[in-house]
Amino acid sequence: MAQECVFCRIIAGELPADFVYRGRGVVGFRDIHPVADTHVLVVPEIHIQDLRDLGEEHAGLWLTLAQVANQVARELGHADGYRFYVSVGAAGGQTVPHLHVHVLGGAMRRIPV
Repeated sequence: MAQECVFCRIIAGELPADFVYRGRGVVGFRDIHPVADTHVLVVPEIHIQDLRDLGEEHAGLWLTLAQVANQVARELGHADGYRFYVSVGAAGGQTVPHLHVHVLGGAMRRIPV
């Protein structure tokens, strides 16, 4: 756990979150600044700064993130389709330096940055 990482603190239970999924080494919780009717972040429990830091030792993690995103979207009523995106680095719009994917379903409230 990276002490200064807000997502690590959420995973550790130090900060509140509205969890919709826990298991398989990842968690899913609602974004506190949603840009769509459904906006969930799917996050690995281990601290990985961003997609560029995925290595061989993380084999299967990307697949797990995608599978959990599919499950969350389906369970929250978006079986017909949803948006899945990841920002990489501050220059790519990543605001929390912990790998996470966004699951966006329903109407967009605003365009993600």
